[in-house]
Amino acid sequence: MQDDLIKKLTGKNKADYEQAAAHLVNTPDVEMFKELVAKDDFLFEFVKQNVNERLSNAVNPANYKNLFALMKVYSPSYEDFIINSFVKYANEDLTDEMLNLLENGSDDEKIYCAKYFSKVQDPLAIDALRKNAFSDNESLNYNCALALGIFKDQQSYVSALEMLKSEDEFVKLNGVKFLSAYGDISAIPFIIETMQSSSMSENIAGEIPYLQNIFSLLDSDYTGALLVINNIINGLGEIIPLSCVFDYELFEVFERLIYRDEDSKAAVVLLNAREKFNTLTENDEYLYDEDKDTKNEILDIKKLLYDIDTKNLEQLIKAELSENSPFVYTALDFTEDIYAVRELLKANNQTLILKTAEILKKLGSLDENTKTVALLKVTDTNIKSIIRAL
Repeated sequence: MQDDLIKKLTGKNKADYEQAAAHLVNTPDVEMFKELVAKDDFLFEFVKQNVNERLSNAVNPANYKNLFALMKVYSPSYEDFIINSFVKYANEDLTDEMLNLLENGSDDEKIYCAKYFSKVQDPLAIDALRKNAFSDNESLNYNCALALGIFKDQQSYVSALEMLKSEDEFVKLNGVKFLSAYGDISAIPFIIETMQSSSMSENIAGEIPYLQNIFSLLDSDYTGALLVINNIINGLGEIIPLSCVFDYELFEVFERLIYRDEDSKAAVVLLNAREKFNTLTENDEYLYDEDKDTKNEILDIKKLLYDIDTKNLEQLIKAELSENSPFVYTALDFTEDIYAVRELLKANNQTLILKTAEILKKLGSLDENTKTVALLKVTDTNIKSIIRAL
């Protein structure tokens, strides 16, 4: 029964989809809505947009409160239909009901309510939004942070900044996700600083373009933006979904970097990107489950990067073979300048000395004398053991 109604709701026959939409809203048919939500991954975006429009048209002053029943099932695909319908008929009583659910409802109900308060700014909701902003539910966290950002709530903003100082990497990442949704770009320098010292740097980098797009970031903090791009490249395919190449506008970003003359930092990023996109397209492991648009975009980026002058870039990156460069680790992966690499054995950073020794090994230039030079600078017993084993 429900399956037939969903076919009508998603179909092309106007009489059928109007009847199915009216049935879902007027009943309200929660089981039908559950089945519709379960098909999220199998419906094209334009079909879901049509469904949203059809359901919205079925809502009226007499039945809009039926949508409370549908709030037991959360779906980002139909969130706007439900919340925009409530906003259209918003009044004091409705807002009170929403506040009660934000405080006492299920997580699914709270997610919708938090979105409602991003559009209907009742300050009575702030305490409940704060309480739910760092839950175990990412969708709830996001909508609470979004609403608190619109309220410009400083208490939660400062709390999120404090999370960036945590020794727990997951707490740091949750702080970053909050700040990304909150929407205040003044947090970006703190997030980039956190990214540079975090073991989850790729995860953090993937959040930053949702707070400020990469082109704006390149204009305001060129080095910071390149560090973000470099970490995104490292995370693509394993930590960051490949479909995010569209969100980040990576084709256009790389185009811009390619035409930037004699830039050692951009050279490092481009060489890293070239290798990554070659890896992504070497076999079906990465692209097998991707849709046609994503596959084509990945292949277009690969072609764009394939045509760059790698010899010139390899010369440029020598300027980044310095302990003081935040790009030194990536630069080491793309150099064959043994003399410049050996110089890094004089570094004070023991992790960098280890990386240098590993690169010298790869280049066939790690003899016993070189190992001794490295070991004399190292006090960490684990790093000493690794170098001895090279």
